[in-house]
Amino acid sequence: MEYTIKKLAQIAGVSTRTLRYYDEIGILKPARINSSGYRIYGQKETDRLQHILFYRELGVELDKIGEFVNNPAYDCISALKDHRRKLLEKKNQLEQLIRTIDKTIAASEGRIEMTDKEKFEGFKQKIIDENDRKYGEEIREKYGEETVNQSYNKLKGMSQEQCKELEELTALVQETLKQAFKTGDPAGVLAQKAADLHRQWLSYSWPNYNSEAHAGVAQMYVDDERFRAYYDKEQPGTAEFLRDAILIYTGKKD
Repeated sequence: MEYTIKKLAQIAGVSTRTLRYYDEIGILKPARINSSGYRIYGQKETDRLQHILFYRELGVELDKIGEFVNNPAYDCISALKDHRRKLLEKKNQLEQLIRTIDKTIAASEGRIEMTDKEKFEGFKQKIIDENDRKYGEEIREKYGEETVNQSYNKLKGMSQEQCKELEELTALVQETLKQAFKTGDPAGVLAQKAADLHRQWLSYSWPNYNSEAHAGVAQMYVDDERFRAYYDKEQPGTAEFLRDAILIYTGKKD
């Protein structure tokens, strides 16, 4: 089956402008251009569009989608299985939030009692699921299934007060790191304070802290482009600066 750009757009529920843009950036080229100059899409392109839309639904950026679908080793079956797993995670997130809402309604109506901890379970699960979707494969490979699961269980068990403390600590780490970066000295007082705050931040979720693992995380911030982009978004070079500060803090670098 072949489709004009207009027909494929109608079937997929996207605009023709979107399909033209996908052509421009090289993630979905038409099978051919007919004698009238219209883009024509075949089954292969239709299937690729479905994969692209799955990735978009999961929040994957277009440049990253391009890396996936244009890779000669791209495996459609494996990709579909991965899409399914991630969509199930998203489904579980929503179901957890719905259960939390139902409990809150019942508690407000006096039908049940609800602890403060239960009020925030859905939100904590959402954070865990999103983190696992983004980084789960890497951290499991680096630290093992058991350690990751222990970390997630520790997060789930956090009280409302601990969640607030973690939120405040996150902001403090970011601000201290920002100021430390301006000094240009990863061994300086501010940089070492940022490294210590980062250790405290990790300890909220890690089952057990050790300096070697801390140094490994710091290196991952530099090696993994997603972490690097997160830390470098305001001040390029921050990921490497934090890495160096943590290596000094943990005694892995003079």
